[in-house]
Amino acid sequence: MESWRRNPLVFWVTGLPPTAWLLLFFLVPLALVWVLSFAELRGVVEMEVTGTFANYVRALDPLYLQIFGKSFVFAGLTTLVSLVFGFPVALAIVFAPRRWRAVLLLLVILPFWTNLLIRTYALIAVLRTRGFVNFTLEWFWEKANAVLSLLGLGSFQLLGERFEPLELLYNNTAVVIGLVYVHLPFMVLPLYASLEKLDRSLIEAALDLGASQFRAFATVVVPLALPGIISGAILVFIPALGSFLTPDLLGGTDSQMIANVIERQFKSANDWPFGSALSFLLMYLTFGALALRALYTRRTAGQGRA
Repeated sequence: MESWRRNPLVFWVTGLPPTAWLLLFFLVPLALVWVLSFAELRGVVEMEVTGTFANYVRALDPLYLQIFGKSFVFAGLTTLVSLVFGFPVALAIVFAPRRWRAVLLLLVILPFWTNLLIRTYALIAVLRTRGFVNFTLEWFWEKANAVLSLLGLGSFQLLGERFEPLELLYNNTAVVIGLVYVHLPFMVLPLYASLEKLDRSLIEAALDLGASQFRAFATVVVPLALPGIISGAILVFIPALGSFLTPDLLGGTDSQMIANVIERQFKSANDWPFGSALSFLLMYLTFGALALRALYTRRTAGQGRA
């Protein structure tokens, strides 16, 4: 701090541009949207800021609360599945030979090098009716029937029917798969950062004292990785909750999330005040999650000092 006081010119030269950028292109537009959430429509495109809370009251309609609840379920499932698949990946990277860790981490962040839209369309090519998943399942189906016929067990063929492609697109399952596909790296990286600091002698001590591998994992590894689990959960849950592109491209009419409703208010319905209110309700929920994370960090730090 003293160095900045001795060189105020350096402080202003380095600090003013990013501060101005943040103010002009983030805080000011955000403030305008917040003001619009208290406005009323006076025509097709005319709005008047009256200070009304009618938009927020309308957002509490059961229809929109149901969409909020569905968005929470999708985001929660995405977080849970990302944790289940991300924890072994992070653990494998930590215990991999040192020369391979950088390569494995590169593979984790490699999807970030490709545009999200391209990745989503690639996933459509994988999940569609004539996509790679159904082609693979159909190949196994035909080979299994051929083997059964060769063994003289034709009557036991797989129902003796042609393979029926699975409906993997334009439903809730496709949305969750797409969200996990997009957000999984956000779970792996915080987990790796926590597990990398793990003292392996603690695991060895637990095993030497008679604990099974599962018990050592549950009582030693998981508690020490808890900060990474919480950070990863927040990094996955919050973006997934406000996801727009994935449910729009992969979901059906019954798979829309709150971000899709917000988008329609601004574009199709031209109801900017209501869309602004929905946006800030979503933001308030995000701030609540961050506040819980900060509270946990403060309590953990207090227990550590005690």
